[in-house]
This record gives sequence, structure tokens and C-alpha cells, in this order.
Amino acid sequence: MSKRSHIPRFPALGEFLAYLERERELVRVRAEVDPHLELTEIAVRALREGRPALLFERVKGSRFPVAVNVYASERRIRMALGRDPEAIGEELLRTAEAFMPPSPGRLWKQRNALRRFLAVRPRIASGVARQVPGGLTFDDLPIQHCWPQDGGRFITQGQVITSDPENGGRNVGMYRMHVYDAMTSGMHWQIGKGGGYHYRRAERSNHALEVAVALGTDPALLLASVAALPEGVDEVMFASILRGDRIPMMRGTSIAARVPSNAEFILEGMVHPNERRMEGPFGDHFGHYSLAAPFPVFHLKAITHRRGAVYPATVVGIPPMEDKFIGDATQLMLAPLARLIHKEVKDVWAYYEAGFHNLLVVSVEERYRKEAMKAALGLMGTGQLSLTKCCIMVSAGVNVRDFKAVLREIREQFDPHTDFLLVPKVPLDTLDFTSFEMELGSKMVIDATRSADAHAPAKNMRMPDASALRAIDRRILDAEAYESTLLVVKVRRHGRDVVEKLVRRRELQGFRIIAAVSEDVDIRNQENCIWGVFTRFDCARDVIFAKQELIGIAPIYRGVMGIDATWKKGYPDALVMDPAVVKRVDERWGSLWNGTMAGTRSME
Repeated sequence: MSKRSHIPRFPALGEFLAYLERERELVRVRAEVDPHLELTEIAVRALREGRPALLFERVKGSRFPVAVNVYASERRIRMALGRDPEAIGEELLRTAEAFMPPSPGRLWKQRNALRRFLAVRPRIASGVARQVPGGLTFDDLPIQHCWPQDGGRFITQGQVITSDPENGGRNVGMYRMHVYDAMTSGMHWQIGKGGGYHYRRAERSNHALEVAVALGTDPALLLASVAALPEGVDEVMFASILRGDRIPMMRGTSIAARVPSNAEFILEGMVHPNERRMEGPFGDHFGHYSLAAPFPVFHLKAITHRRGAVYPATVVGIPPMEDKFIGDATQLMLAPLARLIHKEVKDVWAYYEAGFHNLLVVSVEERYRKEAMKAALGLMGTGQLSLTKCCIMVSAGVNVRDFKAVLREIREQFDPHTDFLLVPKVPLDTLDFTSFEMELGSKMVIDATRSADAHAPAKNMRMPDASALRAIDRRILDAEAYESTLLVVKVRRHGRDVVEKLVRRRELQGFRIIAAVSEDVDIRNQENCIWGVFTRFDCARDVIFAKQELIGIAPIYRGVMGIDATWKKGYPDALVMDPAVVKRVDERWGSLWNGTMAGTRSME
């Protein structure tokens, strides 16, 4: 990235793509590409090979080009923001601390940041987003059909803009939209999302809710839209802080809502009260299909766009995908703010490998016994962190982003008798399917902080011989050990039976956790193994211990913890591309990159 003293400003996606092209971070694909499955296969393959962003210039069935993988690298994220996300997080923390309590010295040190904070009110200005007025429908856009079992075409990078019908507060969130026909789509407002809150308030009054959907905005606004901001914080104002200038907004053409003036496309419409339609299935970022369910319906009124508009798209699925880089960037920016509310917290990290919400690691500096548990309960009741399923607490100084370092702390510090907490019957992510009940399930906390409590000394466990494990149960196909702490076994079926045997075996008592996964999990790849374990178990049903008993109504756990993370009847399928599409892309792979613009980086 070129060295510049100021924060770069990109009015919308088109300007950012031009910058990426100059920096050799974008490839133009001039061969025709089908948005039905083929685009997904190409995008996923390019991302996993570490390739540049892609601009598909000829998309079957549409005159608009499609940009994918725009934010699918740490370098491109830094380009979008003009600096490192972690530096932004520390700046936000220092600025917030300057007001707690405020003092002249503190405020003077943060004067540059404060200027940006005080000048974040969006400005009203006309722009290019309606250079080309209405007349389009969903059928004119190059909307993807991402995965074979998807319920249809989905808009995957729409920034949905709503206003609170009671106080006028704005929310901008990224929610998928299942396209039903030329003029209607689903509106996937998940649990705990601001747009959904606005809709429910409008529905209580029996009023329709105006909704605008911006496609291809300023990168700062896109990142603000997916950030887990506290409820009530305006994403447009936060984006203005990130870019160091006010985001221009203008009135919609068919609705009163303010929309980004420079977006590539603006979709305007209404969501009516008490109207639901089956939405999904959809291959989601947990790496499985989220099942079809009734959701509100968006009725399109108008589409406007700029001249030469580019349609933005993203693909989600089995990690890593583009959301890895976007999600990691937003948590680097916001994680430091957790220290404002919870002074004992030193760092937090949600693992993209587990779909972010399924695994959170928190480091704390305990000032009294079991303060880590108090911090865990507080964090799991805060904003989007309330959707966390598994929370692991470690001591200050432990690198929460290093899974192996976290496992070593569990090995040395975790005793389930004193350090395990199960929380049943609580809200879960809408996408979590493991409890068989949408948006309800269970959570757990593992306290692996260093304390004065006596723990059984950890044993240096070696990887058990695979043949010896198969002798215990012939359903065991393979095994892998991580840090003498976590033993992962790949099993053919009936994982619970296998786990119940293994946690009681004397020769395996040195392991803290034994997890069973299904045959599709690569247990020797840490990234895939984390996905395979943490997206496929319900804490209350699938976690067992070598010894369990009740004293009164209090459960007591002892010995090795077992997790049945195998695929179970009733779970949705994991995402697998149609072999015919894979074969077609194999045959086209080399020719796809012929004729890319001179000066761009080649895919070959």
C-alpha cells in the first residue's frame, strides 16, 4: 500500500476497486461466468489460493459486472481503512477513556481523534447513486445462487437501512435476501439484529416499515454495517469516524429514508406487518445450510444506480471465507472497548473457524476468586456476545488468538469440578442448528485461568496409537491430539457411544477433552478441526464427563470432558459444491484469466 499520511476516502465500491487495480490487488475476468454456482466455485477457489479480488465483467443473464473477494485479505482490509484495524481499536479505546473522567490533558492528547468524533454527523448531499433512475427489478441484477441446496438466488452483501419507528434511530445491517421473484425477497432479520427490532416495533403498531438496501458503498460503511456495535449506535456515524469524514446521505426516490449518496445501487421498498414467507435454505457461514423458516418479506418499489455500476457479492461457507477477514477486522476495532465495561478483561477473540459466535476466548486479570466467571457471564449478556455458545477464560498474558496456547492453559488449569459452567435454555444465534430449536439452546464456560485452587497435575499425553483406539471401538477411523489436551477422534457413526467409552478409559485420563467428529472433518488441519468440533454440538445434550452426579439440583462434573460433535440426524448438510460445477471450473480454470487487464496481477 502506498504510504500516505491521511486516511484514504473511497466514495463507494467503484472507487475502491479502481484503487485495488492500481495496487495490483484486483483481476478482471472477461470470460462469461454463470452466477448459478459457478461464480461461487471460482470465488472460493481463488480465495483459498490467496488470489486478488475478482471483477467478473461478463455475468450470464445480466449487463452488470460482479465484484467478489474484495475484502478477502488482510492487506485489502488495511487498504479499505487506511490503517491497521488494531490501531483503530486502540485509538477508539484511548478516546473513550479520555471522557472517563474527562480532563484537559487527556482531551488534548486525543484532540485529533476528538475532531473526527465531533464531526461525524452524516451530511446531506446529492450523489451518483441515482444517476440512472428506476425501471429495474431483481431480475436485472446478477444475483447469485451460491450453493446447490440453496432455496434460490440470494443478495449476499446488501446493507439494509431502517429507522426506529419510535425514536427515528437508524440501523444499517447486512442481512441476506432470498429473492422470490422480480419484486419480492425475504428479509433475514436474525435474533438480536437492529433491523429486526425496528420491524417488530412497526409491526406492533400495524405499520409497514420503509427499508432501503445499499449495494456497493464506501468500504468504511460496509465494515461498520457488520461490526457488532452497541444497540443504538448509528453505523453511518461510526463509518464517518473510520473514514475521517462525514458520509454523504440523501433522501430516497420512493421512500423518505436517507440512503448513501454514492452507492453503486439503491434498492427501496417496504416490509409489511404480519407477512411471512419461507426463507432459505441457504449455505451460511457456519459451513452448513441454515434451514428454511418464515421471515418478513421485502417488497421492492424502485432500484436506482450509478453509471457503470458494479454489483457486490460475497460467498460464505466452511471457513475460511471472506467473512474471516471482515469479522476479524471488526473485532480488532471493537474488542478493546470491552475493557471499558469489564476492567478485568484484557483481550477477547471470537474464532472465525467456528463461525465467530460458537467460540470466544477471553483473557482476564482476576482481582478476586472466580472473577473470570463473573466476566464470562457479563460478556455473554452483552450485545452480539450474548450469542456466544462456548466461552473459554484464560489469564492475562495468554494469547487468546493462539488456539494451541489456549489448549495449554486448559491442560494446566481446567478442573471441571470447579471450572465448568453449563447454562441451558438461553438464546442462540439464528443460524445455530445444534439444539433442534431455532434461536434457543445452551452455552458453556470453561475457566482455565491460573488460580490458587489445587488442580490435578497435567500429564504429558502422547498421541494414542490409532490401532489401540480402534480396538476400543471399531467405529473409530482416525485420531489426532492437540497439545496433550484435546484428543479428536474421527468416527463412522454414533459418536456419543464412542465418547462415553473414551472418557472413562484409564489410559486416556490425561487428556482434558475428547471430541468425536464426523468423517468429513480433516482432523489434522487445525482450522477445519475447530470448525468440525465447535459448530456441531449442543452443550446441554452433547457434552459429557467421565463422572457426573447431582447434589441437590447442582450438577457435579469430574474427569475428562467429552464432546459428541458428530453430524446427527436432523442437522442440515455441510456445504459441498456440485461435482459437475467443480469439473466445469477445473476445465475452464486456466482460460478464465486470459486477457486480464495489463497491470493487474495474473492468476497464473
